[in-house]
Amino acid sequence: IETIFLYPWAVSFEALGLFGFVEMVLFIVTVFIAYTYVWRRGGLNWD
Repeated sequence: IETIFLYPWAVSFEALGLFGFVEMVLFIVTVFIAYTYVWRRGGLNWD
C-alpha cells in the first residue's frame, strides 16, 4: 500500500524540489522502521 504514494512523487519529482525529496525520504524511513519493528516482533510469520 505504501508504494502507491511513491508513484505520484516520482512523476512530480522535479517540481517538488529538495523539500519534496526530504519529505519522501522521511516517509520511506518511517515505513522502513515500522516494517522492521513488525518483523522483529514476529508479526510477519505465517506459522
